[in-house]
Parts: sequence; structure tokens; C-alpha cells
Amino acid sequence: MPADRLKVDVEGRSLELSNLDKVLYPEAAFTKGEVIDYYTRIAPVLLPHLTDRALTRIRFPNGVTGGSFFEKNAPAATPAWVRTENLPAPGSSKGRETIDYVVADDLPTLVWLANLAALELHTPQWRIGAHPDMMVVDLDPGAPAALKQCCQVALLMRDRLARDGVEAYPKTSGKKGMQLCCPIAGTQDADDVSAYARRIAQELEQAHPKLIVSKMAKNLRPGKVFIDWSQNNAAKTTVAPYSLRAQSVPSVSTPLTWDEVEAGAAGKRPSAKPYTATEVLKRVEKSGDLLAPLLDGGPELPTR
Repeated sequence: MPADRLKVDVEGRSLELSNLDKVLYPEAAFTKGEVIDYYTRIAPVLLPHLTDRALTRIRFPNGVTGGSFFEKNAPAATPAWVRTENLPAPGSSKGRETIDYVVADDLPTLVWLANLAALELHTPQWRIGAHPDMMVVDLDPGAPAALKQCCQVALLMRDRLARDGVEAYPKTSGKKGMQLCCPIAGTQDADDVSAYARRIAQELEQAHPKLIVSKMAKNLRPGKVFIDWSQNNAAKTTVAPYSLRAQSVPSVSTPLTWDEVEAGAAGKRPSAKPYTATEVLKRVEKSGDLLAPLLDGGPELPTR
């Protein structure tokens, strides 16, 4: 076996890892081996959020500065033990009617993906064969608005959703913005969920026009926070909790407490900021999975 390859056993599955010393985050000197180590250690809280969801990966075989590609279909030489699901592919850029999606239900699959330099893991709001069990709104700041303004909008959104009995849980995107994740009943289709999210976004825009925009036109966004309600479209995906992001450092889409969001809205740091892999592992060791309630289901959304 070449010196840069290592055979390992992961929960009874044999994997061959390669190029563990390859630097994938040059600014932080963070290697592929450290990526695999992070995903292995974060797996107990990450895997429940990936289970039964069709997985889209963004791969960076030459690191975050070396180009990337989206991957939905299971790649060539996918091990037979990796779960795949053949699902419709509306709007496929390659004209496919269906795609063999990878489903990351276990640690061996997660390690296998990390070895392929699949740094970013993105999932839809629905489990395979079911209606959405989660509503997500993406809060995207237009400069000079930043994470502080996202936190302010998150609080407004939280309070408005609470009036409808919908509970929201915040996380950073791992980049410049945030997402709010809301567990829902799983009895309504994606169009109904998206329509509700759009209605709330428009309502908040009317109440706070200097801070919030709900329209997608980019020329309307400078200095405001765009509430992207369209994340609930059945064909859309959102970065999974605890996924790495392709930034200069190994930042992570990180669950937050509402106390941290309130501190961030007041301009206090580092209460709400992009957290790194090392920091997230420490947070989970201390507080567990702040997004665990997403796995327990929630209410039906009001239709009007």
C-alpha cells in the first residue's frame, strides 16, 4: 500500500484513507486528516440531522482555495454498504430524471465522505418519502449589514413565529449569515411551507422596511437583511448543522442559544460569530446538541 494511504476499520466497515497530511484550509494549516477527525468526533450530534435525508455535497479535492464541485449523485466506486436512494431530480443541470443520492446514516459513510474532501454537507427540509418536517429561513445580510443585523432580525422572526405556536432554533451559516430552523408537523407540502415563510417575511418587511427585505432582487439588499423564505422549496437544500464551510478557516454552521443571539443583536462579541471546528467540538462537549428539538417534530403551520 502506498505510504500516503491508511486502511482503517470504522464500525466494521473497511475504509482506505488517503493524503491525510494534505492541507485543505491553507490559512489555518488544517489538513484532510483533521477534517476526518472533526467529522468523526462531531458525528453523534451531526448524524441525527442527516439521517433519511438526500445529501448534497460540495467537494474541495484541492482545498478551499483550489476549486470545488457540487455532487448529488453517488460517485463512481461508492462502496456497496453506502446507502443510496434513487429519487426524482427536477431541474437537474445534467438532464437526469432521477439521481442516486447518498444518505449519510452512519459513521462509516461520514468518514468515507470526509475522505473524498466533501467539506460541506447540505440537506433538504424533508426526509425521503415524506413532507417537510422542518421550515428554514435564511438570513442573508447585505453589506454594510452583518451578523449583528441578522441577530436583530432573528429575534423579530422568533417572536413573530411564536405567535403562531412555531418555535425557532438559531444557527450560524458558518459564513456571514444565519438560519432559523423550525420543527413542523410534516403534514404539509413544500409549497405550503414556503408560502407561510414568505408571508411572514413580507409581514416583517412591512413592519421594519429599513432593516428587512423579502424580495430576492440583489439591488434591494444593501444595508438590509434578506429573509430567504425560498429555502423551503422542495428542490432547495440548506447547509446541515455542524457542517464545515469552505472559508479561510474551518468554520462550522453552528447552533446558537437565544442568549447568544440577543448578545449579538446588541453588538457584543463573540456571542454570535462564525465558530471553528475546534470551538464547536468544545461547545458540544459542554452543551450537547442545541438543535436536538428539531428531531422531535412540531406543529402544523397556519394556512392564513
